[in-house]
Amino acid sequence: MDTTFILFIAVLFAAVMLLVWGVYLGWAAHRNPEGERIARRLRNVIGAEVRELDVTIVKERGLSDNPETDALLRRLPGTRRLDRMLQQAGAGYLVARLLLVCAVFLLPGLLLAIWFGLPGAAWPLAALATAALPLMQLARARQARLTRFEHQLPEALDMMGRAMRAGHAFPTALKLVAEEVPAPLGEEFKAAFDEVNFGVSMGDALSNLAQRVPSMDLQYFVVAVLIQRESGGNLTELLGSISSIIRDRQKLVGQVRVLSAEGRISAWVLCLLPFGAGGMMYMTNPTTMGVLIHDPVGRQMSGAAILMMIFGVLAIRKIVRIRM
Repeated sequence: MDTTFILFIAVLFAAVMLLVWGVYLGWAAHRNPEGERIARRLRNVIGAEVRELDVTIVKERGLSDNPETDALLRRLPGTRRLDRMLQQAGAGYLVARLLLVCAVFLLPGLLLAIWFGLPGAAWPLAALATAALPLMQLARARQARLTRFEHQLPEALDMMGRAMRAGHAFPTALKLVAEEVPAPLGEEFKAAFDEVNFGVSMGDALSNLAQRVPSMDLQYFVVAVLIQRESGGNLTELLGSISSIIRDRQKLVGQVRVLSAEGRISAWVLCLLPFGAGGMMYMTNPTTMGVLIHDPVGRQMSGAAILMMIFGVLAIRKIVRIRM
């Protein structure tokens, strides 16, 4: 019975953490009006707003290999966002498979909640906590791919600048980067070059590139190239300037991460220490720790401590995470 309550607290803690984390991310995305204004202007310049076209030569990506399932998924809300997330993560499967994996992961959480005798209200929380694991892994893969892309971008811009300095045109420089730079940047630039070869305008191809890769550095590059194509100027010097700015920004981000490493470690220690200490105390003297599980006042104290811990972790994250 003691093990059941301990697992219940762990599952409840994970579910509450996911809920609070989602609410916080939604709030953080809209709390900065100046940043939203800049992002909106960038979306307008690169044409990121979705437009319904009567005719397109670009094959539309499906959501499932089965036509009936694909038609059903297109009517569901949020599937387009999942598909875009899969593309940004470089995943080789479709939305239907992702949803199937999430549905499969629902079962272990539900079975564990039933097996340990958790209350009925905790069953959906346990199932959703395990079902969110594939999405969390996909988000991590997306962020890792984006980080690799941003690290490759300055060298790619320098390569394009050297190619144009040698007399090549901009599409040829784009092709050179696609052939010489490894994935993921080479793959995305190759897709943009293929679109140009198939008849898509350079502006639309670059806008599609900026939509596939949610990188602010890449959006600066796309906006600069689009403005230069309309107003003129030395694109070679412009690429060199953008490359230098991106390198300086990445260097500053690295310094900030080093300086904030102590705060991040403190957050991990403060988050894991109570559970580690509580587990050791429970192993040595179960009666003492059993008060926090069996006694109603003890459970209330444990819940209050978990809530304060969540707010503390969010506060530390707010302090150590500096948006550049």
